[in-house]
Amino acid sequence: MLAVGDMAPDFELISDENKPVKLSDFRGQKVILFFYPKAATPGCTTQACGFRDNYPVIESNGATVLGISPDMPEDLAKWRAKEGFPYALLSDPEHEVADAYAVWGEKKMYGRAYMGIIRSHFVIGEDGKVADVQFKVSPTDSVARAVKFVEG
Repeated sequence: MLAVGDMAPDFELISDENKPVKLSDFRGQKVILFFYPKAATPGCTTQACGFRDNYPVIESNGATVLGISPDMPEDLAKWRAKEGFPYALLSDPEHEVADAYAVWGEKKMYGRAYMGIIRSHFVIGEDGKVADVQFKVSPTDSVARAVKFVEG
């Protein structure tokens, strides 16, 4: 599990715009990196729309947002267009980045165990180090905590 002060694992993923995006491209600004299970599902939409609605505050505090899920870029593009997200959604179908951030794990629903994304977010500092970790966080708490953190 990543801890505050650890160097955030760098990565390159394909965005909803079918372009490669690297975490290191954002060095010099804070990044709210949120992991969610599946595009266009109720909880994920609540979380992603919360970041959308708070984006002006996030941006005014020198931060940006990146969302990561196992969804394919074309599905992310449809969801982003429908909801009007001002930030990139990244595709991690092999959950390599989710593994690197230790957010791919066992989940349970209706008594059934399966592997999937554990809803979490990380605030990455301007220096590329983890500044805040919120693991197994609810969609609304994720947004509130991340916004509060970047506001200082």
